[in-house]
Amino acid sequence: MVELTSRAHPVHLFFFFFSLFLQAQGQQLQANEQTILLRLKQYWNSPPLIDQWAASNTPDAHCSWPGVTCTGGSVTELDLSNMNINSTAPSFLCELGNLKKLNLSNNNIPGGFPSVLYNCSKLNYLDISQNFFVGPLPSDIDRMANLQYLSVAANNFSFDIPPAIGRLSQLRYLRLYQCQFNGTYPAEEIANLSNLVVLELAYNMKLIPSSFPMSFTTKLKKLTSLWMTNMNLMGQIPETIGNLESLQLLDLSRNRLTGKIPSSIFTLKNLSSLYIFGTNLSGEIPQKIESLELESIDLSENKLTGSIPEGFGELKKLQSLVLMFNQLSGIIPESLGRLPALTDVRLFSNNLSGVLPPDFGRFSPLEDFEVDNNQFTGPLPENLCFAGKLVGVVANNNHLTGKLPESLGNCSGLIIVSVSNNRLSGKVPGGLWTLFNMSIVQLKNNDFSGDLPDRISSKLSRIEISNNLFSGNIPASMGTWKNLKVLDASNNILSGSIPYEITNLSLLDTLLLDRNNLSGNLPEVINSWKCLSMLNLSNNRLSGQIPGSISSLPVLTQLDLSRNQLSGNIPSQLGTMKLTVLNLSSNQLTGRIPDNLENPAYYSSFLENPGLCTNNPENVHLKVCSSQSGSSSKSSKNLVFIILAAVFASSTVMVVCTFMLKVYRNSRRDTGYAWKLTPFHKLDFTEPHILSGLTEQNVVGSGGSGKVYKVPIYHWQGRCVAVKRIFNTGKLDHKLEKEFLAEVRILGKIRHANIVKLLCCISSESSKLLVYEYMEKRSLDQWLYRKKRPALLSAGNVPLDWPTRLKIAIGAAQGLCYMHHDCIPPIIHRDVKSSNILLDSQFNAKIADFGLARMLIKPGEIDTVSGVVGTFGYIAPESAHTRNVTAKIDVFSFGVILLELATGRTANDGDEEMSLAEWAWHRIQEDRPIADALDDEIREAGHLNEMISVFKLGIICTGILPSTRPSMKEVLQILKQCSGSFGSPLQKLRDEYAAAPLLRSQELQAQASTGRLR
Repeated sequence: MVELTSRAHPVHLFFFFFSLFLQAQGQQLQANEQTILLRLKQYWNSPPLIDQWAASNTPDAHCSWPGVTCTGGSVTELDLSNMNINSTAPSFLCELGNLKKLNLSNNNIPGGFPSVLYNCSKLNYLDISQNFFVGPLPSDIDRMANLQYLSVAANNFSFDIPPAIGRLSQLRYLRLYQCQFNGTYPAEEIANLSNLVVLELAYNMKLIPSSFPMSFTTKLKKLTSLWMTNMNLMGQIPETIGNLESLQLLDLSRNRLTGKIPSSIFTLKNLSSLYIFGTNLSGEIPQKIESLELESIDLSENKLTGSIPEGFGELKKLQSLVLMFNQLSGIIPESLGRLPALTDVRLFSNNLSGVLPPDFGRFSPLEDFEVDNNQFTGPLPENLCFAGKLVGVVANNNHLTGKLPESLGNCSGLIIVSVSNNRLSGKVPGGLWTLFNMSIVQLKNNDFSGDLPDRISSKLSRIEISNNLFSGNIPASMGTWKNLKVLDASNNILSGSIPYEITNLSLLDTLLLDRNNLSGNLPEVINSWKCLSMLNLSNNRLSGQIPGSISSLPVLTQLDLSRNQLSGNIPSQLGTMKLTVLNLSSNQLTGRIPDNLENPAYYSSFLENPGLCTNNPENVHLKVCSSQSGSSSKSSKNLVFIILAAVFASSTVMVVCTFMLKVYRNSRRDTGYAWKLTPFHKLDFTEPHILSGLTEQNVVGSGGSGKVYKVPIYHWQGRCVAVKRIFNTGKLDHKLEKEFLAEVRILGKIRHANIVKLLCCISSESSKLLVYEYMEKRSLDQWLYRKKRPALLSAGNVPLDWPTRLKIAIGAAQGLCYMHHDCIPPIIHRDVKSSNILLDSQFNAKIADFGLARMLIKPGEIDTVSGVVGTFGYIAPESAHTRNVTAKIDVFSFGVILLELATGRTANDGDEEMSLAEWAWHRIQEDRPIADALDDEIREAGHLNEMISVFKLGIICTGILPSTRPSMKEVLQILKQCSGSFGSPLQKLRDEYAAAPLLRSQELQAQASTGRLR
């Protein structure tokens, strides 16, 4: 320190006091920043990590707090991501005068864009992604002039992306993906951001359709990453895309692109990842490949033709090649098998042929090998698991020959081998069954031989080996296969008895041992088979009696014991089961059919049992045991008379009570009760916005319960909601009140992509309003019915093509499947019809109008209702004479919709007084060509087989007996198979694993409802 004497030089004194001044100023600044941060902690109610912030006498102590970074003792960065913050940013935050970087991502912050951050004058990095922000991005966002990094992704921002974004001239990273933008994006202004390195606009599927911006390709020369998945792009990819010479990642997937893949894409020298799947591209893949840096290629789900380019074999860094669901043909270049980095090969569902390159797996750490649904010949490559990394082999539906590679038996990471429907032969490698991770073995429809294994992996859940040459006994050790869910060993040459130990498999769902040489008695069943739903032991040499304990199986729906040597009486307990399939034909059974099985649904279930008889003379397939006595018949008639009289009396009382109740309600006047809003989602509007839009010019539909309005939210451009008004001149009557409460109760809880979103309800004493998301394409009937089309066609639309119709069918089926099988308790809609299937801008289907829905008390339990409801043409036959409500009435109605989609007719548009379902059934019975019944507007469009399959599925769904109709889960599976979108077994297995944990499922549903991506 300078000594203060009278002889000190004045300059020294000046610097001495100036340094003291700066030190004091710095300490004051640090003290102020510490105070601001502690205020911030208090303002946000001490989230867990922030709670560690504590006052200190050390001036710069806050620089070591979690989330705080200092430069020169002053706060320059705040990383407050994942801290469970649920309040807006306070105005005093920008009193941190040197703050340059702010990360608030992955919190629960509500409200509009935090414009208080405009005061952070030095801010160059802002990340507010994955929160609950709503409304528009501000039109003056360019006031944050120093921003180099901006991410607002995975929020609920909506309307247009403002042109002001393009005036943030220093931006290098712009992340706007997965919001609710439903207007336009300023392509020309964004193209002016010449410093942009990363541009992410993906998953803004509500944006107004547009073409790929040519200006991007001419101006964004520094761009390394362009992510534009699922944002409503149309038209062709311009050849000028090759101008983006710095590009490393290009993802244009899930759009509506057409035309060919520009050859210039493969001239991008730095390109490492190329994703253009799920669009509508056609033509051949360019053969000239110069992008030698490519690590991932995904061109799946297009209409690509021609062969796989030889140049792909030169991509030494290629790790993933995904070309599934195209129309590629020819052979696989042998050089692909020698790529050193290749891990993922998915080529399924093409027309590829020839022998699979023998070097696959020999030179690379191959993990995923899927080549199913092609025309390959010859053997599977021997060295698929040479590196020991292989997870799955899927090669179904080819013409492969030879044995399974022995090396698969030593492949420790393998979880699935699926090679069904080939010409493979020989014994299965012994080690394959016991691999630690093995989960699925599917070998159906080949010529494999040998015995069943004594031991299997503890994780093996599916063994499907039907239609092969497996022989020997079923090992008693099968009782230890605790995780087995499916065993399909039909049509082999297995012999011996069925071991009792097999009944120990508590998770077993499907057991198919039909068409073998099994003998002996059926094993006595105990409650361990609590999951078994399908049991087929037909076409064997089983003998003895049918054990009555089979009736203890709680979920068994299909039982086939036909073509055996079973004897004795049919256990009466079988009549208590809810069997959709029962076949006991061609045995040696004797005695009387149990009363509960005297049902037309089971008339053909007992054929070729000479010792059986029936009490039902209408069953012409069996002899009648004996005639009923006259006294019995008379008693029955008297009982019927008494029941009818009681029903008449109760109906009269009900009519009188209903009339008196209506008189009482009509006598009451509206008390002027205030409007009450009950939200089910975060809203960007209030009651006045809705009420002001309930005008006649906004009416878009009406029904028995009220009108439907399209209500603009005027204070923000382009935002609309749909409002269903249930209204009465007096207080709401009882029936409409029940419909309102039912819809609110159900829709307020549901979160599913294929069920219309109920945003809120608004109620008063005399009027009820349900506010929904607005569906731009209205309802299915308006597109399908020719009488309703003119208004849509005049707006420039075209009739629905078949792929769109099938997409709608799958979407609606997913919604109903969720209601029936995934909701607890299950939901039955009871008024499924085409006018209740709404369509968004991408023709994604959503189930609507739950006013008649019923929630069952327990899964499988039957509910009863007071009367027949629904719409003519869609009503299941049993609804007219029973009050029982089951999910099968929805299946019937959905079957009618399938017939509408396939034929173009309306539900009540049959011939002569017949409904569409009756008309379709008559055509089948008369053996008339199905093709002649299909919609002539689209049946020549190359989808005839799919249309016929959907027509047949509609016939099955509209069966007269509920027990013959499939479940919605089965309907959905068939529809996905029709569309070719069912995926490979390995992909399905991945999906099952991803969706398995309940917490994960709940998290995804919650995120889907908020627009958040994690």
